Amino acid sequence: MPRETNAAKRERAIEVCRRLNERYGPVECFLDHANPFRLVISVLLSAQTTDAQVNKVTPELFRRWPTPEAMASATPAEVAEVIKSLGFYKTKAKHAVECAQMIVADYGGKVPADMKELVKLPGVGRKTANIVLNVGFGIVEGIAVDTHVNRIAHRLGLSPKTHAKEPLKTEQDLLKILPKEYWNDVNHQWIMLGREICDARKPRCGECPLADICPSAKMG
Repeated sequence: MPRETNAAKRERAIEVCRRLNERYGPVECFLDHANPFRLVISVLLSAQTTDAQVNKVTPELFRRWPTPEAMASATPAEVAEVIKSLGFYKTKAKHAVECAQMIVADYGGKVPADMKELVKLPGVGRKTANIVLNVGFGIVEGIAVDTHVNRIAHRLGLSPKTHAKEPLKTEQDLLKILPKEYWNDVNHQWIMLGREICDARKPRCGECPLADICPSAKMG
């Protein structure tokens, strides 16, 4: 097969976004995003854990510690007790408390609306920061690449195989080929596709709206 040109790849990537937008439209964030603080803690807790599991613990978590100031005064052990059903709960509890403490000490109790500042917070990487900026502040600086987005990007051949285990590189590949006006909806719409059709183990290619433009599609 001849190598796909960058222009053809860009056209195909835009068509992917167009079809998924047609199928799903605007998708609400799956986690508690009542305010930027709740959002940053919820996304921090969601690493290697389903959103549904996070949503089971956050009502009690935010009932007890609703603000950065309140959570900053909690102990990691107290937070761990509330979130112990989550994977890596001890580390996440420590990060949640330290994150709240830093928001209070360094940012006057307000979550910073800036990528460079957000990634300084304990437990917050670029993926989390992208979601917080996008959902919490309406600022689009990149694409949050989680396991679903990463898998779909590689199945679609929009990122080289050598980047399959490096979501930050996958993000850069997507940013290079997709015009900025498409970045906003990629994360939540592609997650919907990943949950509904493009499963990690058993993708249902026969039902996929992208099958005819996906090099990995197995029909029948």
